[in-house]
Amino acid sequence: MGPHPAVAAIRLAVRRVLHDILVAHSASPPAATPSPASAPTSPPAPSPASAPAPARPAAALRGSTPRPDAPLVLAACSGGADSMALASALAFEAPRAGLRAGGVTVDHGLQQGSDARAAEVADRMRALGLAPVEAIAVAVGRGGGPEAAARDARYTALDAAAERHGATAVLLGHTRDDQAETVLLGLARGSGIRSLSGMAWVSGTGGRYRRPFLQLDRHTVREACLAQSLPVWDDPHNVDPSYTRSRVRHEALPILEKALGKGVVEALARTAQLSRDDADALDAWAARAEADVMTTAPAAAGGAQAVHLDTVGLRGLPTAVRRRVLRRAAIAAGAPAGSLFARHIEEVDRLITGWRGQRAINLPGRVEVRREGGRLVIRQG
Repeated sequence: MGPHPAVAAIRLAVRRVLHDILVAHSASPPAATPSPASAPTSPPAPSPASAPAPARPAAALRGSTPRPDAPLVLAACSGGADSMALASALAFEAPRAGLRAGGVTVDHGLQQGSDARAAEVADRMRALGLAPVEAIAVAVGRGGGPEAAARDARYTALDAAAERHGATAVLLGHTRDDQAETVLLGLARGSGIRSLSGMAWVSGTGGRYRRPFLQLDRHTVREACLAQSLPVWDDPHNVDPSYTRSRVRHEALPILEKALGKGVVEALARTAQLSRDDADALDAWAARAEADVMTTAPAAAGGAQAVHLDTVGLRGLPTAVRRRVLRRAAIAAGAPAGSLFARHIEEVDRLITGWRGQRAINLPGRVEVRREGGRLVIRQG
């Protein structure tokens, strides 16, 4: 008799991601051997004998022990149902794929006793057979609001852990429900199609972060924990109405499902994937168009960065592509991407489509955009 259907679903999702990681790892060049004084880097690629082909039946690998130099995959685990299901599936599947599996939990220090809870989560991961396992305490700032600040601190810690242990990838337990919430939040911000594309299956430097559960609902992963008798921790912040995502989860989505019927979560998740496909295509078009409209920029006074764009070429582009080119150019000139909003780009766009001799436009990062004849000059300082 096979595993519970929910357990089988989470294991299959993780198995597919591990297959992709193995393929990517085998295609990458071997890492340079670090000097004794350098920090640990990714372990060298395993030999063909030590890394079974992804298509090899799992039964043939059962009971196998990965080599010490096999690629390491970490599970990011908060102790909640989503991440505990992820950790258990990784612990089961990684040895069968010839991979090492570890875990990381981040203590944000936002609740009393969070350090003890992080230590408990680390112990649970060790009990699953994950190694190495690390609990990391972080200091959460205030920039961008509490949710964004906690997220920034968490990813900084995960990046550092991956570098420290030489991990090839870090798995995250975001589900289809999380994706639907992210799309709704992006819609409320009015941030455009890229915001509506939600979370990517693969993200981070070098494709470090992988999200195996984006096609699984929250109920399935929780059921998998129950079937395996995995203890889980329900974060009180997830039901705290002072947090925007909590209100979306417990108020907005239920109202939408009541008004529109079941299937809203699936539809929003599908919207994310369609939006991502479109956004990727437009970004690729903008990258090609940028090369066509960029002119040679003379050295700027004081060494300030400058980008010069041909206004005639820009005007001939579709609006979505043109504004992407303008955004890319502003960032290249020194504008911080996180502080550059749609209203900024719309104002710059008017220098192309509604030119009436208006003055220069100031952007975040002390970047100035000015029209000089047939050129748009974007310069910092």
